[in-house]
Amino acid sequence: MMDVVVIGAGISGAATAYELATAGLSVMVLDRWGPAAMASGWTLAGVRQLGRDPAELPLAQAAVADWEGLDEKLDAPTHYRQDGNIRLARTEQDIEQLTAMVSAQQRAGLDAEMLDAQALQALAPAVSPAVMGAAYCATDGHADPRATVIAFLAAAERAGAELRFGEEVLSVDVSEDRVTGVMTRRGRIACGRVVVAAGVLGNRLLAPLDLAVPMVARAVTVLRSAPVPAVLAQVIGVADASCAGRQETDGRFRFTSGSGPWPGTMDWPDESAGTSGARPGPRLMPPVREVVRVAGLFGALVPAALDAPLAESWVGLVDMTPDALPVIEAAATPRGLVMAHGFSGHGFCLGPVTGRILAALVRDEMPNLPIAPFALSRFKTQAAATAPLTLHG
Repeated sequence: MMDVVVIGAGISGAATAYELATAGLSVMVLDRWGPAAMASGWTLAGVRQLGRDPAELPLAQAAVADWEGLDEKLDAPTHYRQDGNIRLARTEQDIEQLTAMVSAQQRAGLDAEMLDAQALQALAPAVSPAVMGAAYCATDGHADPRATVIAFLAAAERAGAELRFGEEVLSVDVSEDRVTGVMTRRGRIACGRVVVAAGVLGNRLLAPLDLAVPMVARAVTVLRSAPVPAVLAQVIGVADASCAGRQETDGRFRFTSGSGPWPGTMDWPDESAGTSGARPGPRLMPPVREVVRVAGLFGALVPAALDAPLAESWVGLVDMTPDALPVIEAAATPRGLVMAHGFSGHGFCLGPVTGRILAALVRDEMPNLPIAPFALSRFKTQAAATAPLTLHG
C-alpha cells in the first residue's frame, strides 16, 4: 500500500511528489500520458510576480526564491533565467492602468517600476519603439516547462517515488469517508492519501466526490519559432493581455494569444493498445487565421519575431475559475484527498511552492504560506461574474 498517489505529472504534481518522496513517504505518480503532457507543457512558462492578484503575490514571491536555487536542488537544468518581466503600454490608458498597478504592488513589497519609452528601449531594444512605456519587475523570469517537470520527477524518483505513465485514473476510492485508493485502467492501487492535480481533466475525478471546481477550459494559441539569434531577454506581456511572449534560452521565440472559447474537441492519442509508459498527450491545432493573427500581435511588439521561421504551433487549455484564482486545499470530506486546480493560466511560476503546500496538506501540516483565499468554499458566496483571463507571461 502506498502512502500517497499523486494524479497528474504536471509541475504541481511533480513538485508535490518530490517534496513527499524526499520527506520519506512512499509515493506513486500516475499520469494518463506522461510528464508535462498538458498545461505544464503548453505554457509560456513565465516565472512572474508582476501583476499578480494580492492573494497570489506572497506565493509568487516565495516561488521566485525557490526558482533561484532549483537547478542545484534538483541536480538538473530547468533553464531558469531571471531577466525580468515587462508589461507594455500602447496607449495613455494603458499607462494609467499600469502605473496604478505598479503603485499597488510596490505597497505590497514588490520591487516593480514604471519605464518610459526611452528607458524601455535601453532595457529591451528588441521591443518596438512605438510602445509608449511599460511596467517592469527585474526579479521575474522564465524557465523551460518540460525540463523543469522532468527534473522534479527524476529527483522524486531518485528519492524513491514510483512513476507510472500511460495509465489513466478512473476514480478515487472512498470508504467510511476516507480515501482508500484509486482505480486505474490497469487495476486498483491502495493508498492512504490522494493528490488530484489533473488540470482541466480534474473534475472527472472530483465531481463524483461532490468536489467539482467551478472552472471552464479556455483556449490559448501558442507559436514557437526555430532558433534565431538572441535579441530578447525578458518576458513580454501587454496591458490588455492580448498576447505575451519570450525568447527561450536556445533562441526560439515562444509567444501566445489571449484566450478564446474551446469547442471541446481535441486530437486524443490512441489508447486502445493499452500499453503502459509515457506517450504524447492530446493536441489541438489552431486554424491558420489564428496563427497569422497571433504572429501579427506579437510581431508588432517585437518585430524580430516576424523574421524567425515558424517551427510549430498548438492550442493550450487553461483551467479558468470565476475569480482566476486556484483551488488549493485538503478536502474536509473525504479525508485524505488534497487538490490543486484552476490555476487560470498562471500556475507554472507557483509550481515549486504549490508542491510544498500540497505536501504539507498531505502530512496534515499547516502550510507556511496563506492559502485561505484558495478554498473551494469561496464559490458558495462569490458573485457569479467571471474574471478575465490575464496571460502576461
